Amino acid sequence: MKTSFSELSYKELLSKKEELAKKHMDLRFSKVTGHLESPIELRKVRRNIATVNTLIHAYQIGLKK
Repeated sequence: MKTSFSELSYKELLSKKEELAKKHMDLRFSKVTGHLESPIELRKVRRNIATVNTLIHAYQIGLKK
């Protein structure tokens, strides 16, 4: 399932970043306690955060409107 973050507005990207950060923290806690079912999910969330950060930066420097 490929999500398209490029269609989101700036405010939606900021809220998505917060949501993904919370999910990443929860997955990290699950990993430490030994209850993480899929370690690949942690990698996917981390990459999605990077994608969202890139798009947010593009809005901030004026590449996207």
